[in-house]
Amino acid sequence: MDFWSRLLAHTPLSSASSRKDFAKDPARRLHRFEKEYSQLLHTWRHSSNLAHDDEAAEQIEIRLQELTSLLSDESRRPLPHPCISFAAAKQVYIPVAKIATSSYNEWIIKEAVLFFATLIESEEEAFVENDNFSGSLTNLLVRITGANSIRLSAEIEARIVELAFNITTKIRLNPEILPAWFKSHHHGPHDAKHVDDHDKFTGKTQKQDFPLFYLLMDYIHHEGKVGDFARTGLLYIIEAASSSVLLEQWIVESDLSTLMATGLGALYSQLSRKLVIDHPSNEVPPCLALSDYEHPKSNYEIVSSCSPEFLSHVDTFLSHLLFWQDVLNHCKSVEVKSTLLEHFQVIFLQQLLYPSLLESSDVDGGSSVAVLTYLRRILESVDHPDMINLILHYLLALPDVVSPAPADSGDIVSAARKRKSLDLATMMASKSEEAADPLLFNLVDLIRACLRSQNHQTVHVTLQLVSTILKRHHRYAVTTLLDTEGVLDESHHRTAGAQAQEIDYLMALAGTIGGDDTFNELYENLLRDTLGRVENHPCSTPLITPKTSTNNHQLPAVPDSLPSAPRSVRSHTLRPEDPLLNIMLDRLETFFTNPVETNLCLTEAVIDLAVCGYMHLEGWFLRSPQSYHFDEDDEEDEELPLPDPSLDPESQEYAEYVQMQQLKECRRRPKWNQSSLPRLLKVLQLLCDQVEAYREQVPRFDDLLQQRREAFQIADHAPPIPTPSRARTPSSQAPTVAGTPSIEKGMFDEARNPSRERPSGLEVFAQRILSELGTPSRSGSPRGRKETRRVASERVVPMNDATLLRTPIPNRSFSPTSVASAPAPISWDNRGDILNSQVKAFQAIDQSILARRIGIPEVKPLVEPITLSYDRKPAIVSADSAEGGEDASDDAEGEGEGGGEDALLAPSEDGETDAGTVVEEKTVSVSHVLTNVVLLQSFLFEMASVVQVRAGLFDEVRYT
Repeated sequence: MDFWSRLLAHTPLSSASSRKDFAKDPARRLHRFEKEYSQLLHTWRHSSNLAHDDEAAEQIEIRLQELTSLLSDESRRPLPHPCISFAAAKQVYIPVAKIATSSYNEWIIKEAVLFFATLIESEEEAFVENDNFSGSLTNLLVRITGANSIRLSAEIEARIVELAFNITTKIRLNPEILPAWFKSHHHGPHDAKHVDDHDKFTGKTQKQDFPLFYLLMDYIHHEGKVGDFARTGLLYIIEAASSSVLLEQWIVESDLSTLMATGLGALYSQLSRKLVIDHPSNEVPPCLALSDYEHPKSNYEIVSSCSPEFLSHVDTFLSHLLFWQDVLNHCKSVEVKSTLLEHFQVIFLQQLLYPSLLESSDVDGGSSVAVLTYLRRILESVDHPDMINLILHYLLALPDVVSPAPADSGDIVSAARKRKSLDLATMMASKSEEAADPLLFNLVDLIRACLRSQNHQTVHVTLQLVSTILKRHHRYAVTTLLDTEGVLDESHHRTAGAQAQEIDYLMALAGTIGGDDTFNELYENLLRDTLGRVENHPCSTPLITPKTSTNNHQLPAVPDSLPSAPRSVRSHTLRPEDPLLNIMLDRLETFFTNPVETNLCLTEAVIDLAVCGYMHLEGWFLRSPQSYHFDEDDEEDEELPLPDPSLDPESQEYAEYVQMQQLKECRRRPKWNQSSLPRLLKVLQLLCDQVEAYREQVPRFDDLLQQRREAFQIADHAPPIPTPSRARTPSSQAPTVAGTPSIEKGMFDEARNPSRERPSGLEVFAQRILSELGTPSRSGSPRGRKETRRVASERVVPMNDATLLRTPIPNRSFSPTSVASAPAPISWDNRGDILNSQVKAFQAIDQSILARRIGIPEVKPLVEPITLSYDRKPAIVSADSAEGGEDASDDAEGEGEGGGEDALLAPSEDGETDAGTVVEEKTVSVSHVLTNVVLLQSFLFEMASVVQVRAGLFDEVRYT
């Protein structure tokens, strides 16, 4: 039949050419479209039940495909578009929607959704503005996604939500489209009498007003592009409320805020209440692998932080939390914002987050670890000032500020929000008779209690939370977490001489630990990192912005809108008796026996205390200027010659003389007195003295310490391996202190030289032994070692370790000539066997030393000043202290002051020690101590960099 039709119509028989000509001819396209549409209606009307008539369902699916294909092809061609005009005139979409809703067939539904999407994308005939079109489409979407519909595949759900998103995009671009999709039926007082309180609270009476809105609400918790489309579409609707008073009032009265708050609470409730912080077996950081780190135990109740299921739940929760932030950022209505924030505080903060913090404990498997970790992730993820203010204002129990009533309080939107607030208060009052109050136990109390915990994981995550608050929300910590006092003038600043003296002291402490002479490069890299860290602190922006271009430095775009937000930070300093500081210093005193992850977080928290531009360092980080004393007979303290008596005091010459005299006085270095040091510097001095004690007790301490540094450098450049070994080269990254990744990276020039391959640990041993056996191409002197460290390597091995040696350890200071003159020369034939045996002997010796268990050593009082190697006059230790008299003894005894405990008494498992209680000394391996020594040295360099960077960036040094 088709053949005779073509022959009579004088059309070519080639199907390919006929299709091209057919597509170009609008009349033929329309004819085919009408034919496909009539066949669609015929099949539908003659089928009693599409759900059970597979043949008819297949025919309808094919016809819908053809209609969609014709419309899509025509929309890409030049005008005219008769098929699209026919679809608009005949309202083809109405029967298509009815067919899809009654078919209960997944494939028909899919084709119907594509059909509607094609009409919307054509942007002709004003489909999205047509009430009949919007009614048919919303009815279709509600029916196929409702509870009585069939289960749809993820692909079809994605197409449905994408279609709804496309509609919201057009509403956002053209707000005049909104009345076609949103029809508010105002519920008056008479109607409210017949509505149940619960239904009125949950907004069930308003779903018929805006079905598209609730369709998107149902999918905002989904993952992937479905959730992305739903959340973004909902944001566009909320943004459109600024141009429609009716929509604004409707959103306030709807259950948007209730659904969002309860949804966030549901996701939070899915998170595990017991957690342990762990790393995958093949991704343990080297600083942990080369320590006494052990994987914590987890089970069906206690979840590991590296569990894929746990990570997925946390990501889902945080993504919904960020959706809250996006809603507040896009919403231009004050009333909608206020409604959302009220529900966020009442439903999430008061009913879920705070009770979980209050009920947490570190003795039942890690509930404190879990809730503190979640709170930290929340504060790290959220940037909106109103959300941050709600969270920290409530948890820190800050005083409420009553805002004045707005002038337009009689506005219909304001009245609607007031009714919504009353409904919320009534609903929450019926759920809880007596709610917990942060005034009795707030976040500060919890942090201080957790820092004193005997569970090191609790201490670890608490320090991370403290760092997050200090780095991102410092103004909330000034009057709550920290005990501070205001600084009114610049007299509190240190002088230029004291500044140089403080830096020299910190550098000298780091120098006593020893190492390769490449600290200049390390310190330069650290200065750059510290500068960026200080500049990026939120409190630094007002201090730095006047000195930089406004085009390069932007102030926060979203200001605080809540009246209870704390005021801007002002100049202040930390009181030496601050409880948080002293608890941290208590932990610092047991630095070498602390877990490595605790020390990393501890040092970072100390640095975070010091990077705020408004936080002065004098008094707690550095010496207070009020404690400066100068030697009268100091040669550098000679005053300038007096000016000519006839010189006018008002003249320029006299002013220059006074200025030069003040400059010279500020360059004087104060007398170094141990009693005037803040507790932080005393603890650091104590730790460096303990390193010297370890050097006396542990054989080959300097060699092993150097190998540990090299191991970190090798690990930083080595490919990952399945199972890292504590005694071998670790994988992953080098340890970092206080969040500064370049601390260890800049320590060795060889590791930075791309043209030179870094030798392995075994090759280092081989090169050392070959040099000591007389190989002409090797040098017998220690590479890059200081002369003071060479003496330590020649120390005699104690008797309890001598049994491990079958032959004496060769003296590393022997030259090849002295070894060659030995009475039993070594031939080249058996040199390889001797080399292998020596390597094995060294490895066995080092392994036995690294595995030894040691505690915190007792140190003697400081009797000698620290010799500086910085071409400056040391002037670090006072003469009274250097003479070893009563002052030195008293200073040593005073190193535990500030925390109320003896610094030399090691608590058990990071716990506190009561007076008169005998506590068993905690011991760790030598390998663990070596890693912590490397971290301590890096921390000292970082402290010096903070002092230097702040001095130049904030003009903290006085010269007059």
